Amino acid sequence: MPKTPSASPQKSRVAAAMSALVLAVLLASLDQTIVSTALPRIAEDLDGFDDIAWVSAAYLLASTAVTPLWGKLGDMFGRKPLYLASTTVFLIASVACGLARNLPELIGARVLQGVGGGGMIVLTFALVGDIVAPSERGRYQGMFGSVYGVASIVGPLLGGVFTDQLSWRWAFLINLPVGAVALAVAARALPAGARGAKARIDYAGATLLAAIATGLVLVTSFGERWGWGSPAILGLIVATVALAALLVPVERRVAAPVLPPAMLGSRTVVFSSLVGFFANAAMFAVLIYLPTYLQIVHGVSATLSGVHMLPLVAGLVVSQSLAGRRAAHAERLRTILLVGLAANLAGLLLLGTLGSGPGTLVLSLYSLITGVGIGMVPMVVLTTVQNSVPAADLGAASAVVTFARSIGAAFGVAVFGTLLNTGFADRADALPTAGGFDPARPDTIGLLPAAPRDAALDAFAHATATGYLWIAPTLAVGILLVLLLKPSGEKGGPTRPTSPTGTTPHLTGSRTEESVPAA
Repeated sequence: MPKTPSASPQKSRVAAAMSALVLAVLLASLDQTIVSTALPRIAEDLDGFDDIAWVSAAYLLASTAVTPLWGKLGDMFGRKPLYLASTTVFLIASVACGLARNLPELIGARVLQGVGGGGMIVLTFALVGDIVAPSERGRYQGMFGSVYGVASIVGPLLGGVFTDQLSWRWAFLINLPVGAVALAVAARALPAGARGAKARIDYAGATLLAAIATGLVLVTSFGERWGWGSPAILGLIVATVALAALLVPVERRVAAPVLPPAMLGSRTVVFSSLVGFFANAAMFAVLIYLPTYLQIVHGVSATLSGVHMLPLVAGLVVSQSLAGRRAAHAERLRTILLVGLAANLAGLLLLGTLGSGPGTLVLSLYSLITGVGIGMVPMVVLTTVQNSVPAADLGAASAVVTFARSIGAAFGVAVFGTLLNTGFADRADALPTAGGFDPARPDTIGLLPAAPRDAALDAFAHATATGYLWIAPTLAVGILLVLLLKPSGEKGGPTRPTSPTGTTPHLTGSRTEESVPAA
C-alpha cells in the first residue's frame, strides 16, 4: 500500500515525542536512586548525618503522594500542559538541590523535585495513550519500562562517579541540560490533547490520597530505623488505615474524583495494580540489594557491581521489548504476565541459593533469569489497565498503577532490608567484635581478621539468600491474581473521544487511526 504524504511527518513526530518522554522518565527515575552512593559525602559536606535518610525519602514521599493528583489533573485540563509544568518544576528543583547550602534546604528541594518527578512519570505513561492506538501501547510502554529498570541500576553508579570525580551536586545539576532538551522537544512534538469535562478539583480526595501515601512511605522507609513496634510506626499504620477507610465515601460525593470509585470496583484495575505492587516489591529487593551482596561478599567495587548486574539488565531490556510487542493482542496479556511472574519467581528461588557461594557465571545466569521475569511484568500491567478504562480516566488509571508500583518498591526495599539485617545479626552475633565490627552493620565486616571475616561473609550471604526466599511468595500471590484477571477489560477497551467529532487521531502508522476498542 502506498504511503500517504502525511505518513513520514507523523512518524517523525511520534519519534520526537517518544524521545522526549524517554528522557523525562530517565531523569525522574534516576533521581530516585542516583543520590544513594552520594549520601555519605552529602552528609559530610552539609553536616547532617542524623537526617541524611530524608534526602532519599523526601523524593519518594513527594513523588508518590502527588501521583494521583497529577493523573487526574491531566484528565481534566489536558496532559500536555501538565506534563510541561511538572517537568519545569522538576528542573527548577534540580537546580535548587545542586545549590543547597544545608540539609534542610536540600530536603525541601528534594520534596519539590519529587512533586515534579511524580508528574513526569505518570503523565508520560498516560500520554502514550494519547499518542498511540491501544494495540500499540504495550510496545511503547515496554520501552519506558526498560528505561526505568536500567535507571535503577545506573543511578547509583552515576552518583558515585559524580561524587568521586566532580561533586555530588552534579547528580542534580546534570538534569538541567538534559531536561531542557526534553522540555523543548516535548513542547513542540506532543499532541495538544483534549480536556475532560469541567468540574471542581477534588481537593479532599487529593489530600486524603497524599496523606495515605505519606503514611505508607514513612512506614516502609523508617520502620526498621524507628522500630516496627514503636509508637510512631504503629500510630502511622493506624492513621493510614483510617484515612484509607474514609477515601471511598469521600470520592463518591464529588463530580470528578481523583480516584473514581468505579476503578476500585474494577477487577482489572485492582488486580493489575496489586500485581504491579508485588512485582515491584520483588524487583527492587533485587535491584537494590544484589549489588550490595556483590560488593560485600564478592569484594567488588560499586562500579564493578554494576557490571556484574549487566546480565539482569540485558534480560530486563530484551524481555520488556518482546513483552511489549506481544501485548498488542489482548488475549496474550495474561499469558505474558504469568510467564514473567513465573520467571521472576524462579530467579528469586535461585538467588535463594546464594549462601552456597555460586561463581560469577552461575550468578550471571541467575541474574539473567530474574531480569527476564522482571521485564515482562510492569508495563504489561499498565497496558492492561489502560486498555480497560475509557479515555477520560487514562490519567487516573495510570496514576493508580504508578502509585501501587511506587509503594511496592518502598515495601520491597523495607521488608528485604529488615530480613537481611535481622538475619545477618542473628548469624553474626557470636562473632568477635574486634576492630570495631558491629553485627548490626554488615559494612563493618572488613574490619574483622581473616578467619572471622570469612564466617561473617558466609553469614551475610546466607542472610541475603534467606531474604529472597521470604520475598518469593509475593510473586506466587501475583500469579494467583493474574489467574483471576480478565485482561480484555470489563468495558471492552477504551473509546477515546477527544475532538468535536468524537474521535482521536493517533500518531502511529502511515495514516491517522481512530480509536477502536481493544480486542
